[in-house]
Amino acid sequence: MEHAERHPLDSAMRARVLEELARIERERNVKVLYACESGSRAWGFSSTDSDYDVRFVYVEKPDWFIQVSEARDVIERPLDDELDISGWELRKTLGLLRKSNPALLEWLDSPLVYHREEPATRQLYELAEAFYSPPAARNHYLSMARKNFRGYLQGETVRFKKYFYVLRPLLAVRWIDMGLGRPPMTFDALLKTIDDPLLLEEVDELLRLKRSVDESAHGPRRPALHGFIETQLECPVPALPRTREDSPRLDRYLREMVYSYA
Repeated sequence: MEHAERHPLDSAMRARVLEELARIERERNVKVLYACESGSRAWGFSSTDSDYDVRFVYVEKPDWFIQVSEARDVIERPLDDELDISGWELRKTLGLLRKSNPALLEWLDSPLVYHREEPATRQLYELAEAFYSPPAARNHYLSMARKNFRGYLQGETVRFKKYFYVLRPLLAVRWIDMGLGRPPMTFDALLKTIDDPLLLEEVDELLRLKRSVDESAHGPRRPALHGFIETQLECPVPALPRTREDSPRLDRYLREMVYSYA
């Protein structure tokens, strides 16, 4: 997967995010290993008023692990309507990575990276590839598409953004079914799974609308997109390879990171 920044970030917001991450490190006595943008800005279809959804992975000091009471393993800082920041502790992160958690894998593939520690992040990328499970990812994205389709696209008029909350996971399913590996995070990359020029034209028009209006904008339902979605939701499940688990590898990485940043 490519990890270059493919979409520009506002310099003032980048500075604010880095300042908030530094504050979290000081106040919580942790080390941020990786921080990225995770929402529509990273997917590539943000609206004019989309907020910033910052997600990060952090490592605690050794004493945090040696206590009787189970400590909270999430840091959340919903700052305002424009900026939301939250992160997962490294042991939690690796537990989710072992299960091939698609949300975490998307973080690691984000084109908008605020901060990364090397070589810690490079090793995390390698672990993500090693533990990637096509069946787990497919189930996640198909369930997301079905839920969003039932919840958001049943009326005669629909919000433009909700189409992408169904199309993006469905195209991720297509990507997996085509044997292309881990689905990319960006919507433009996922569009490579569509070879129908008329359908692509319909999606392109919707993208132009979505990017030029605010989050609440809506319009009449689009029969061509609905037909495509309904067909894809009923596609048969192909035979997919499964991941061979190697938990000791995750344990070694966790110990290395904890002691490296103690």
